[in-house]
Amino acid sequence: MKPNYNKSKRGAKQNVKPSLVHWRFVVVLVVVVMVFVVLAVRAAYIQVIAPDNLIEQGDSRTLRTRNMPSYRGLITDRNGVELAVSVPVRAIYADPKIIHQKDGLSLTRRWQALAEVLGQDADKLRSMVTNPKRRFVYLQRQVSPAMAEYVEQLDIPGIYLRNESRRYYPTGEVAAQVIGITDVDDNGIEGMERLYNDWLTGTPGSRVIRRDAKGRQVEILETKDGEAAGNLQLTIDQRIQALAYREIKEAMLYYKATSASALVVDVKSGDILAMVNAPSFNPNDRDDVSPHRMRNRVFTDAFEPGSSLKPLAVLAALEFGNVKVGDVIDTSPGRMRLGGSLVKDERNYGPLTLEEIIQHSSNMGTSKLALGVPKNFLLDTYYNMGLMTDTGSNIPGESSGIFHERSRWSDFELATLSFGYGISVTTAQLARMYATIANGGVRRPLKIVQQPQSSGWQPQQEQVVSAKNANAVMTMMESVTQEDGTAKKAQVPGYRVAGKTGTSRKAIAGGYGEEYVNIFAGIAPISDPRLVTVVLINEPGGDLYHAGDTAAPTFSKIMGGALQLLNIAPDDRQVTSTLWMKGAQNGS
Repeated sequence: MKPNYNKSKRGAKQNVKPSLVHWRFVVVLVVVVMVFVVLAVRAAYIQVIAPDNLIEQGDSRTLRTRNMPSYRGLITDRNGVELAVSVPVRAIYADPKIIHQKDGLSLTRRWQALAEVLGQDADKLRSMVTNPKRRFVYLQRQVSPAMAEYVEQLDIPGIYLRNESRRYYPTGEVAAQVIGITDVDDNGIEGMERLYNDWLTGTPGSRVIRRDAKGRQVEILETKDGEAAGNLQLTIDQRIQALAYREIKEAMLYYKATSASALVVDVKSGDILAMVNAPSFNPNDRDDVSPHRMRNRVFTDAFEPGSSLKPLAVLAALEFGNVKVGDVIDTSPGRMRLGGSLVKDERNYGPLTLEEIIQHSSNMGTSKLALGVPKNFLLDTYYNMGLMTDTGSNIPGESSGIFHERSRWSDFELATLSFGYGISVTTAQLARMYATIANGGVRRPLKIVQQPQSSGWQPQQEQVVSAKNANAVMTMMESVTQEDGTAKKAQVPGYRVAGKTGTSRKAIAGGYGEEYVNIFAGIAPISDPRLVTVVLINEPGGDLYHAGDTAAPTFSKIMGGALQLLNIAPDDRQVTSTLWMKGAQNGS
């Protein structure tokens, strides 16, 4: 039987549908190639075309900038004694996001311990970190190192410490109004701290470092030096400052006064050696700080100086030339009426020399001297002595006093001006006036800062009255502290002292009240004037309300102590004679 070749041929020619395997392979291959191309393009873009973004992201994980600490400059006295220093402290802060991420709020006992050491309420403390979106919250500033170490041992997640500094004042309340204070951010807000804030504040340096994955420093990339803070040296002598403050505080308490102030000035240079006020405050503990305690009354408070201005009326008459040193003024009958107002003395002193007018504090005497001088000349003398201007010290809040310039003056107004009414001055202005007299009529600005000072700086000085007349008035004022004077208690053993008391009523609405201001301004030693001291007792509340009984003895203690601390030789003739006789008896 023959095979059927036709059937086999028909079977080999069957129609077969095309397979999709080949096309799937091509698609996959194309996709893979495109992925690699995209990755290559992206890599080339990141690394070649725009690499900065990637570098920035890497640096943000590894680079850190650390600020180098910069402490506020020192404030010292003229001898280098530290009056204000900066001490290292810590600040406690929280990162609420980290606290929530690590469930830090569940550590109730640790939060309670933290609240107790900070003196805060635990619930209130936790409420400060309830917002997880916040990254920085101060819990407490300027804590001591011991407290910071305890907080660190609590190991609360998200609670951290940072370094900062706090101002410390070694002298406490003694120089509080002079030095001033800083706020929690170490910015000066009062006194010298405020006036020289820019000078005392330095610029912190910085250092850029690279850290590894474990936070360890592996490289220092950049170091930027900061600007060191400047130090401030005052003219204050801390020894005299402490002495003056002790006496002023004791006087305020003993005489039951509202306040008290004192200023000690170097005649030759205008340097302020001591400037004290009571009541004061402790700048290291500000819980009881109030505005009236912080006020530097020596420069801010103006008052009617009363009889302490009487030497100026005598000086004006001598300068004008209508009287001479040996002249006598008849004050009889001890009273006179000027335009319907009465000017009088305590009693009828009769004829008085210029020295006796100052010694007995005669209103009649100074009134007649003032009325014998042209008005403009008299007023110019007051201006020239620096009573209507600032003292040049640049103390914050300084007052220029109160003086109402008039186009027309009555005789009574000029008379009252001669014995210290109708004009208000500060303790500093009065001290400058007496320093001008002690310096032979040369007026200098008062100075509180010794360093820094401008290159080539010279104190501005001016001869405002003749040396002859200034020395004559100073010699006259010595009689005030002698046997018949109004301020025997102002005497300083071993030294010749010139000065003048001032007991003035405080002005109130419609006239004068029953409160007094007691002043004594003095110069020593007379043979070679070195120091001027002004003491003010405001509103003494006891039985003693005359300056000769309150301000004068306080002046004696301050001036006597200052002269000894500065090793100024005694010049009292009587004491010198006694010492010489004693030495002769000993064969020396």
